Amino acid sequence: MALTKTIIAEKIQDNLNLPRTDTCEIMEEFLEIIKETIEKGEDIMISGFGKFCVSEKQARKGRNPATDQEMTLPARRVVTFKCSGKLRDLINS
Repeated sequence: MALTKTIIAEKIQDNLNLPRTDTCEIMEEFLEIIKETIEKGEDIMISGFGKFCVSEKQARKGRNPATDQEMTLPARRVVTFKCSGKLRDLINS
């Protein structure tokens, strides 16, 4: 099952007895803060959950598997996630 923004907002609404519009607004603002921080190239650490890290990838040689044509893949930034020890223990218990 995929956990969507709507489902998360509904769970917040149920647990905190907040109006639906407020929970959706909180959810959107939270995600906007995360996006802005990642866009700046900064890491995000959420205690007890994990860390989102932005890494720089160098340009590299690659090839199109369909045509075997060689090409240069451009430099790019990627986001990785490393879960916290507490979350890992919870998953594995």
